[in-house]
Amino acid sequence: MPDTPTWDPQQYLRHAAHRSRPFHDLLARVPEPPARPARIADLGCGAGNVTALLADRWPDAHITGLDNSPQMLAEAAALAGPTPGGGRLDFTTADATDWAPAEHFDLIVSNAALQWVPHHPASFGRWIDALTPGGTFAFQVPGNFTAPSHTLLNEVCGAPRWRDRLGGHATRSVHVLEPVDYLDRLTDLGCTADVWETTYIHLLQGEDPVLDWVKGTALRPVLTALADDPPAREEFLAEYRDLLRAAYPVGRHGTPFPFRRIFAVARRR
Repeated sequence: MPDTPTWDPQQYLRHAAHRSRPFHDLLARVPEPPARPARIADLGCGAGNVTALLADRWPDAHITGLDNSPQMLAEAAALAGPTPGGGRLDFTTADATDWAPAEHFDLIVSNAALQWVPHHPASFGRWIDALTPGGTFAFQVPGNFTAPSHTLLNEVCGAPRWRDRLGGHATRSVHVLEPVDYLDRLTDLGCTADVWETTYIHLLQGEDPVLDWVKGTALRPVLTALADDPPAREEFLAEYRDLLRAAYPVGRHGTPFPFRRIFAVARRR
């Protein structure tokens, strides 16, 4: 991927319970694989924590997590090996930008990864062709790029103080389609598609929890770009933090953080 950020698994996992909830909701609508034991790929597996949920659902499956981040794969490696149900969980390096399956899968799933991949719908045909008959391609992506967490980040990156160093991050095109567009593309490829969206209201705790959340995801390119200049990084974070505090005020029970997500489950006929 262009401008690939450096990932921090521990930072990402700080909100693991909230981040994994959409994956549970996605799996709830995934039909049973056409074969058992199933062959499953998790594209953009990250730290492997949700990949392990696939083994809970299909304990005899052979599941492979794929990611292009060495840091995330190092974290996931601790989960690799035989599963209690007789299956196997492994992880390997692959980039969703150009991943071409070398075998057939009963299920290809991707959780909050394809938003980083330009023109990812162009790969749907290749991935669906790699499904066994009756197999499923399922994914979820954030749909909150017009939320303050993102628009304020773009605003700060594009300000005169940061434009030369970070302006490219302010203008990074959003690669996520609207739900109806995903539905059309998947149906055009001969799939039976189920597409929907959900807005979660996460109740976050702690000091500046929205900033803490985006440090694990959307803020990674900026943190990577400023990694060699700690004073500039702290100055940027303070400016962005103050804007987030105003946009996401603390309530009586925590900080409400609305987060829209888009889901698709496409079954190959």
